[in-house]
Amino acid sequence: MKIQKVTSDHHPKIYALLQRAFAGSAYEATLVQQLHEHNKPLQEWVCIHTNKVIAYVAFSNAFHGRQVCGLHLAPMAVAPDFQRQRVGTELLNFALRQELIKDQTLFVLGEPAYYQRFGFEPCSQPVCPFDATNAHFLSMRNDGATMFTVGYESEFKSVPAAPKKRKNRR
Repeated sequence: MKIQKVTSDHHPKIYALLQRAFAGSAYEATLVQQLHEHNKPLQEWVCIHTNKVIAYVAFSNAFHGRQVCGLHLAPMAVAPDFQRQRVGTELLNFALRQELIKDQTLFVLGEPAYYQRFGFEPCSQPVCPFDATNAHFLSMRNDGATMFTVGYESEFKSVPAAPKKRKNRR
């Protein structure tokens, strides 16, 4: 098993993985495909096992108005047959150590019990537009001093059936 930075050769395998990991939802695969097609800046890695993409993690820009204020972790996925084997944990820990990630303010909309293990904490500020109560919205290295609604790349809202509240799978 090895972790590597995503290249365009990985794209079809990533979309297929997202379809399997988020069965019944095309949102995540379509989102990542549109982010790629629109050349949005992403920090993304895959975990490869026997030449197959078995896990994926991406970080996209988070905005305060038009200013980048950090990164959103989304989506993160592990192939169903590799879940609960610490593959997602290994991939996320690897990503969090990377130079372009390790000093950034990070946000994630996901299962609090899972993401708190990595240092994410519940936050009341900024407000997440996909989670009215911020119950599943967490951050890391966030001072929480400024009240605003955090922005996402436009693709998060333009993909059909954008979620009101969604849990990232591991």
